[in-house]
Amino acid sequence: ATGMPLDDDEAARLYRRAAEQGSALAQFGLGQCHDQGKGVPQDDSEAARLYHLAAEQGMPEAIYNFAVFYELGRGMPQDVGDAAQIYRFAADRGYAKAQCNLAVLYMNGRGIPQDLTEADRYFRLAAEQGISQAQLYLGRLLLDTADKGRALPAAPG
Repeated sequence: ATGMPLDDDEAARLYRRAAEQGSALAQFGLGQCHDQGKGVPQDDSEAARLYHLAAEQGMPEAIYNFAVFYELGRGMPQDVGDAAQIYRFAADRGYAKAQCNLAVLYMNGRGIPQDLTEADRYFRLAAEQGISQAQLYLGRLLLDTADKGRALPAAPG
């Protein structure tokens, strides 16, 4: 690290310069600035646009954030079905937070048909990567299915 720590305004200015040159990392960083209102006005539409640009370059965190914005209807029309597809794209590339969010959609049948087997599979993948929320949901899913007398298929391996 060199020199003085950057303030939010300076960080946003530098992110913008690099984002305009196509840097996915800078597009994501500037998206976070707009998401949180740090150094720039809080702006969901601009955050979503920037997350999308970075996501198109394959950045897993940006893909995940873009899916969250779709799911919640932040800065764009809400579409849980499209959010599920985007979560799946990141989840199948090993991104743990996307695995957890996709599992929640499968568990609740939001945006995609309810599928407890898929919910179990994605919760396990996320839990194995240390996502505590996935561990909690997996426990709840297992308890719920046991209470209802349903068995989840045995985990492979």
